[in-house]
Amino acid sequence: MADEKKSKQRHRVMVLESMYPVVALMLILVACVELCDAATVVDVYRLIQYDISGVPFGSRFSSLNHHAASLSFQRGADLSRSVLILPLRELDIGFVQDYISQKQSLGGLLILLPQTFRPGNVGGGSQSSENDGFRNLLAQLEKLLVHGNIPFPVYFAFENEDTDAMLADVKKNDALGQQATATTGGYKLVISVSEPRKIASPTITNIQGWLPGSRADGDSNQLPTIAVVASYDTFGAAPALSVGSDSNGSGVVSLLEVARLFSILYSNPKTRGRYNLLFALTSGGPYNYEGTQKWLKSLDQRMRESIDYAICLNSIGSWDNELLIHVSKPPDNAYIKQIFEGFSNVAEDLGFQVALKHKKINISNSRVAWEHEQFSRLRVTAATLSELSTPPELLENTGSLSDTRQLVNEDAIIKGVKLVAESLAKHIYGHQGKDIKIFADDSSLAVNPFYVRSWLDLLSQTPRVAPFLSKNDPLIMALKKELEDYTAEVSVQHESLDGSFTFYDSTKASLNIYQVASVTFDLLLLLVLGSYLIVLFSFLVITTRGLDDLISLFRRPPSRKVKMA
Repeated sequence: MADEKKSKQRHRVMVLESMYPVVALMLILVACVELCDAATVVDVYRLIQYDISGVPFGSRFSSLNHHAASLSFQRGADLSRSVLILPLRELDIGFVQDYISQKQSLGGLLILLPQTFRPGNVGGGSQSSENDGFRNLLAQLEKLLVHGNIPFPVYFAFENEDTDAMLADVKKNDALGQQATATTGGYKLVISVSEPRKIASPTITNIQGWLPGSRADGDSNQLPTIAVVASYDTFGAAPALSVGSDSNGSGVVSLLEVARLFSILYSNPKTRGRYNLLFALTSGGPYNYEGTQKWLKSLDQRMRESIDYAICLNSIGSWDNELLIHVSKPPDNAYIKQIFEGFSNVAEDLGFQVALKHKKINISNSRVAWEHEQFSRLRVTAATLSELSTPPELLENTGSLSDTRQLVNEDAIIKGVKLVAESLAKHIYGHQGKDIKIFADDSSLAVNPFYVRSWLDLLSQTPRVAPFLSKNDPLIMALKKELEDYTAEVSVQHESLDGSFTFYDSTKASLNIYQVASVTFDLLLLLVLGSYLIVLFSFLVITTRGLDDLISLFRRPPSRKVKMA
């Protein structure tokens, strides 16, 4: 009995020992699976997709599942199964244009942007020749992409260690002149998203705040009104990155600060002026200022007729010594002269200049270049204060990828706020002399740099492309609350965007980067694993059943003759 027990124990030990290689093999296989599944995940931002009157523009696809390629290939190469990785630092506009205009085969395009263009990066308005060069290059690329019909997915991402390492490896492989494939290995870029869908009933939202003026005893006449207006939404190549720090975040910040300053003045009956102040944050700016038009038409006719003049604020965050006042009425018009002289005198006191620029409206042309033109079309005197000498083209430079926090100088915004506030005050209170500063730096009515900086930072992190902002978007709620704090009778107006514009969703995704081994490596690994399994199987059979049983497995079984009846 003792010998039988020892024999059973010895058999169990041999079985356990034989299981160790199996467990080891399973661990190796699990490790291989983990390595194959391991991927770097990068946030990417899709090129905008939209239609104008049924004509398609932008990127028409969103999914990606192709190998990575670099600029090492010659123009015209068939890259239909590749994603071209294109750093802005190495951008070749002609190369990209060939694949867009000539409809050449390309599986996808991934554009890598320097970290300096990431929304929210604070640079205090710092400039460099390198950044200026990148901005000019990026502006050309955006114009090409936004106004083209792109038959492949286009994404933007920001450079980091992972993308740099991947691109370096891809360049080494591509230098051999052979594209990455399943045979040669390389990197595979995968974005799994559903096909883009049309945004149903896109809306634009206008926000209006009111500061009533003071009436004299027995005065039954309607007080004149001054309107301060700024369009807050943006448009850019990548809706998820279109923050428009300068265009028109700077205008929005300036309007809010002017409203805050005059709320202090108007809170005291003794300093309340005999002018109503109307503050409006409008939407639809990139689309011919459609929101401004609908807001103006929604105003009571008497209210609209009471507007003495309107000043529109547009891109005043990146200038040095001169701002421009754009008007539609002739410069010799009495009202225009009065507005310009008031602003010019204040600017001189503050140590810079303003210049007047006239552009006549072509009523037959549906294109609205400046926001004040919507007022002029309704015979309301208005002007636009801007650092821009010419208006941006339709769907251009209103929140481009390069219009980030680093482009804006908050000191420029503060000077713009002082110019607007002091000019309005001189007009309201009738102060014609120079050197009268109501909003002096050492007074309780001084411009608050912290307030300006806080709102500028917030807007520089918040994409504001109108079709992607819901009616209850947190930004719209925040702007409404801010006007409620400083004005009375705040109202919100929701309007449908012009039906000729159609927009599609899917603006942001996650890019999975897989490093794929070549078929040669896979075959070698398969051969090694197969050999290991055969050796392991043979070892287990020999140790448990003997060599004869292993040999018998490979013997040809004897043929059986069919018995004849």
